[in-house]
Amino acid sequence: MNRRNFLTLTGTLTGGMLILPDFLHAFGSQSNLVIGEQCVVFVQLNGGNDGLNTFIPYDNPLYYDLRTKISLNKDLVISKNKGMAFHPSLKDFAQMQQNGDLTVIQNVGYPEPIRSHFRSQEIWQTAADSNKYINEGWLGRYLDLQCNGHQATAGINLDSIDNLALKGLEPNSITVKDPNRFKVKSDKEENVTLSDNPQLDFVRKIANSVTEGSEEIQKALAKSKSEISYPKTDLSKNLEWIGRLIKGNLNSKVYYTSLGGFDTHDNQLAIHEKQLTTLNDALYSFYQDLKQAQLLQNVTVVVFSEFGRRVKDNGNGTDHGTAAPMFIIGGNNKGTVLGNNPDLSNLDNGDLKYETDFRSVYASLLQQKMNFDYSKIGIKNKPVSGLF
Repeated sequence: MNRRNFLTLTGTLTGGMLILPDFLHAFGSQSNLVIGEQCVVFVQLNGGNDGLNTFIPYDNPLYYDLRTKISLNKDLVISKNKGMAFHPSLKDFAQMQQNGDLTVIQNVGYPEPIRSHFRSQEIWQTAADSNKYINEGWLGRYLDLQCNGHQATAGINLDSIDNLALKGLEPNSITVKDPNRFKVKSDKEENVTLSDNPQLDFVRKIANSVTEGSEEIQKALAKSKSEISYPKTDLSKNLEWIGRLIKGNLNSKVYYTSLGGFDTHDNQLAIHEKQLTTLNDALYSFYQDLKQAQLLQNVTVVVFSEFGRRVKDNGNGTDHGTAAPMFIIGGNNKGTVLGNNPDLSNLDNGDLKYETDFRSVYASLLQQKMNFDYSKIGIKNKPVSGLF
């Protein structure tokens, strides 16, 4: 069995315990790695969020002509500014922007877009061209170089399944469904040697990841508590955990979680309103939590989806499209709107033309938040100007 296959089998630690032979736990002795104070939190909106009904070109008559069934009345949209406005469910997004803490990047996408959920998510998670396939994620490649070996909690994925974005050659990240239940007892036996077999050496690293990750997460949780009352949703719970791990000085560089339910082919108005409300309430609680802890300047939240929806509705919903807005919260961002308003009169076969390549956003995050040369992991796009 090679390293990659073994990591695939053992990398997901979902809320309970990963069962390994006791002698493997003896290798959990590496100390926590501290790399600066900055971290990035990713919130992935699975299913293809409709950007045009999220950050709305309410002042463009074509928006209403092309979306006769699902457009948002201009009397309902909020925080109007230069022809754009937020969905009424995103009242706290509007507040965060008024506070100078939220930037909208309009028309984000990539060349030769793919409308398959799985493939487009893979492109975003690997930062590959749409016609190329990469086995490691862009964050996994970053952590492989940044961690110089392995460090179990450099990346934390709050989910029940692994995330390709964090997959590297080394076990530098852990997927945890419930950090409070992720407890692995460490065997303190020293000087245990398996063999000179490199595959077994990799098993040692997995054992390190299990034990280190459990111990470091429990230490961070012991040093923190929730100061804010979060809503009772899965996304809110995940962000509450992330908040506690950050406040508890886990010193992870990357946190990742997701919210599904954005594949709105039908009954879009009701479904989208519900999902955006869940997103708004969870993120605003997280935002308040970080502000109260005086940590918002050290934490950058990135909200994105694998693609937007088609410009014209299909009746009561929308089908898979291309470009859509990204939202950046915290991290001393400029609190502005970057890019032009969506051009609804110049479409690509019914879809928005992208203006900003998502890898330019990644380049900005790596360079300005992680102090890392983005070209080292194969990103060639220049950073977005005016984001931080």
